Amino acid sequence: MSNRPAYPDSSNSSAAAAASHAAHGSGLGPGFGSLRAAGVSFAPTQLGAARPSRPAQLSPAVADGLAGGLDPQAISEMSHLSAAALLDRVRHSEDPEVVRRVLTLVETVGVDEIAELWSDAEADSLPGILWRLYMLRTWMRANRDAIARLWRVGEPVATTASAIAGVDQAPTEDDIARLADSILSGAFVGDFAVALERAASFVDVVALGLRVEAKHMTEHAAAIVADSTATAGDPRDAANDEKRLRTKAARLMHTASNLMVTAKDFHHGANLWRRGRLE
Repeated sequence: MSNRPAYPDSSNSSAAAAASHAAHGSGLGPGFGSLRAAGVSFAPTQLGAARPSRPAQLSPAVADGLAGGLDPQAISEMSHLSAAALLDRVRHSEDPEVVRRVLTLVETVGVDEIAELWSDAEADSLPGILWRLYMLRTWMRANRDAIARLWRVGEPVATTASAIAGVDQAPTEDDIARLADSILSGAFVGDFAVALERAASFVDVVALGLRVEAKHMTEHAAAIVADSTATAGDPRDAANDEKRLRTKAARLMHTASNLMVTAKDFHHGANLWRRGRLE
């Protein structure tokens, strides 16, 4: 639970504080306003053209319960309303500063605050997808050098994945940082489904890079044992090295598996968005 203080007149919950902080600190306006016991407008009625309508206010029952703490249903409603409001606010703004502030929402508001609102949302929901996009950007920027190398391993020759993701054949760490911003900003100011497909293609290639690295480690581990046997080396040293490499390879495969699931979430989210069913 975050210790970030709530804004005046807001609920004492950290989740409500996150919404309030986003509104006051990032200048996103009333579309991402704080939650008060009286219940204020928290989301617009539409997400752009031909999008399904959403309630403009929290239900009175939810609003009345804020002062005494939030139940899971209330948090879920806040999660969906805040995601819809944030997306709609940026799409209807012509101020590039608004886009910049939304990009850095995790840094300015805090990952714990955003997590309280969105991290438990289902992957096939708007808040769940936005949470994954924000975490993808954070991960890419924090590990840009390693990710650039994994991309080159997973995509040694440019394929359609490079074209979809918008990545050069041999990206640098600066390219990865720019791509992280481009994917997330594209979700707010461009075609949301295209942004998700770019994210999915990128994650797929990085996952492939991890699997290739894991395979090389496993092969190296086997070679160490064979070499030790052939040269009469210390079997204990060989066994330790083999165990270390196989353990690291297993971790890489586990991470790759998680990334593949995330890529599928992005693909599915893109399909839902195009059908008007990502809410």
